[in-house]
Amino acid sequence: MFTGIIEATGFIESIEAKGGDARYVFNTGKLALGDVALGDSIACNGVCLTVIELLPHGFAADVSVETIDVTCMKNYQAKYPVNFEKAMLPTTRFGGHMVSGHVDAIGEVVSIEEAARSIQYKIRAPKEVLKYIAIKGSITVDGTSLTVNDLEKDQFSLNLVPHTLQETIADSYQVGTQVNLEIDLIARYLERLMNADKAE
Repeated sequence: MFTGIIEATGFIESIEAKGGDARYVFNTGKLALGDVALGDSIACNGVCLTVIELLPHGFAADVSVETIDVTCMKNYQAKYPVNFEKAMLPTTRFGGHMVSGHVDAIGEVVSIEEAARSIQYKIRAPKEVLKYIAIKGSITVDGTSLTVNDLEKDQFSLNLVPHTLQETIADSYQVGTQVNLEIDLIARYLERLMNADKAE
């Protein structure tokens, strides 16, 4: 489980094909790995991955073909920027919202505009996830917990303040950039509860 508060940014050092799957090696920048053990989970652009090898400047993780197919990881190459967050501890300050690290859909940045000292991003989302997105609700974009400012047709907007732009990879986004989206877990469970009787 994660909170969507990015701890560090880095990049992909290499991607090696492994029998249909792939092994990704990440340079984790300033992320402290002293408390990370083999088998621990780290969210990489919102994708929960398992550490299989600790390296001097990061770690390696095996990524299944399923994960590659349903996330933006299929677009990644060496040097691609990455947001990192280690799995939360019972003592972690809960600064974001509940994030599982399981990507629900891929979105696309459709506009980027200045809004005073912040930057407004509009992101197009697939129809199947739009119903879970609410104004002033939470959404995870490439692992970052963000607040939805507005909804219109097939897209939602976010305003990112300078601190968020500095501490995440959002400042690298361009129109057309694809991003990993994870909807709020509460919305998912509410739908399940409301439709439980229909499933019988």
